[in-house]
Amino acid sequence: RDARAAVGPGLAAIGGAAGFLPTRGAIRGGKTILLANKESLGTCGRLFMDEVKRSNARLLPVDSEHNAIFQSLPQSIQHNLGYADLEQNGVTSILLTGSGGPFRETPMCELAAMTPDQACRHPNWSMGRKISVDSATMMNKGLEYIEARWLFNASARQMEVLIHPQSVIHSMVRYQDGSVLAQLGEPDMRTPIAHTMAWPNRVTSGAQPLDFCKLSALTFSAPDYQRYPCLKLAMEAFEQGQAATTALNAANEITVAAFLAQQIRFTDIAGLNLAVLERMDLHEPASVDDVLQVDAIAREVARKQVIRLSR
Repeated sequence: RDARAAVGPGLAAIGGAAGFLPTRGAIRGGKTILLANKESLGTCGRLFMDEVKRSNARLLPVDSEHNAIFQSLPQSIQHNLGYADLEQNGVTSILLTGSGGPFRETPMCELAAMTPDQACRHPNWSMGRKISVDSATMMNKGLEYIEARWLFNASARQMEVLIHPQSVIHSMVRYQDGSVLAQLGEPDMRTPIAHTMAWPNRVTSGAQPLDFCKLSALTFSAPDYQRYPCLKLAMEAFEQGQAATTALNAANEITVAAFLAQQIRFTDIAGLNLAVLERMDLHEPASVDDVLQVDAIAREVARKQVIRLSR
């Protein structure tokens, strides 16, 4: 017990659904969790947030978009993540931004021929291969949408998703008085990491300062769901419940791995993810064990779908 009490904040950075159980252990210790694993909320959602509240733990989001939102929210929400009422705190909506990935302007007829190496060439961020593919499909933004719904207790009407190719404005918060607060910076993960590690103070991160004189334009557009069907899938899955978001995340991990192994085409990812959801009997999980069972079943269904398609 004494050793556990001496442990400081924990960084939850294990990728995928595998990161949930160790993160839960830190939460149960009542620790401050620097949350970089979006799948924990994508799979366990309310179970995860209830565990945080029950253990009197604190969440600080590391993901650049959620960290930007966190910085743009009032302290009354920062200190009660997942439960504070946005409207009662003057917030109209949360604006989640995304670059659109490397294929934002690629003709739709060419997407099926895109290779793993092409999908992993993100125009702004340096990331691992799996998350780079998720950025190309915008499944990454879909998982971030799910995470934001839970973290900030936001309804569907309180969420806006925007394509912002420059990745300078990392996300925004719209207020009832007409104000919009935004967090800007170079696309460098050292900034949100430094923010969460030092919060509520500020420290030097090593990131280059943003040079406004070199910014030619900041542009925004609504996402095209025909180009990014995975984003739409994630938004719809949230409305279906935790079983659907868990199954979608599990299926996506399998299909992206298959694409990286050149077993399926880039455009097969969304279709296979949908096929998994359609083939599963989704009952709302009442426990973490239920969530893990949904995850396991979805992975098996996804593997079978990949094998069927790649024959």
